[in-house]
Amino acid sequence: MDREWNDSQPIYRQLRDRVVAMILDGVFKEGDPLPSVRSVAAEYRVNPLTVLKGYQQLVDEGLVETRRGLGMFVNAGAREILLRAERKKFIGEEWPRIHATIQRLGLKTEELLNDGGEKEAMDNTESDVATANPVKEKPKP
Repeated sequence: MDREWNDSQPIYRQLRDRVVAMILDGVFKEGDPLPSVRSVAAEYRVNPLTVLKGYQQLVDEGLVETRRGLGMFVNAGAREILLRAERKKFIGEEWPRIHATIQRLGLKTEELLNDGGEKEAMDNTESDVATANPVKEKPKP
């Protein structure tokens, strides 16, 4: 986990989001234990209650479970639940903005899907600029 915090969200929420990202990335798999509240609090120099609040959100969302005396563990199916939620969020919130940018820039599907799309787009832009503003060289004496 990253040790930096930003001021735009409460730290407990950032902790929750980092654990979610780790579950999605496969760092934490089904049945894996989460690091203890005390160890996370000590490592990141935050209040243990802050860590507990972030973990509690994960419990409330059904992503992790508390096993008395053992700690917190990732629930079966947590990754699938998160994938569905993240896909829905992406399609509803991020895709419209990205789609608008694609439209505004006049990008074509081939350019986006082709690994060399960026190079081709840059080459086309450079050639368009060159033909629009030709530079005339001064004759050499």
